[in-house]
Amino acid sequence: QVQLVESGGGLVQAGGSLKLSCAASGRTFSNYHMGWFRQAPGKARELIASITWSDSTTYYADSVKGRFTISRDNANDTVYLQMNSLKPDDTAVYYCYSEHTLTRSRYWGQGTQVTVSS
Repeated sequence: QVQLVESGGGLVQAGGSLKLSCAASGRTFSNYHMGWFRQAPGKARELIASITWSDSTTYYADSVKGRFTISRDNANDTVYLQMNSLKPDDTAVYYCYSEHTLTRSRYWGQGTQVTVSS
């Protein structure tokens, strides 16, 4: 089983940047797609970025495209989310996930709070 631990959240002013990290343990990243969801108070969980295992193809939600960058370091079993030009609307709990490419088994981190002040 994969355990995921996020870090890097915090409080930042609008226009600032944060970099989230998600480290896996228990198993390696091999054959797992990775990504980030976020959930703001009173809203549904939203997929904002993902990266494939095979060729690191990325996906971004329109709400973060051009501002956020997802990357992965397979040697260290870590996925990152670089967040620039942050807005108050980006305030949410950010969750890392991994999904096996064949079985579609999905694992979640515990979440990290990101708060953007205006």
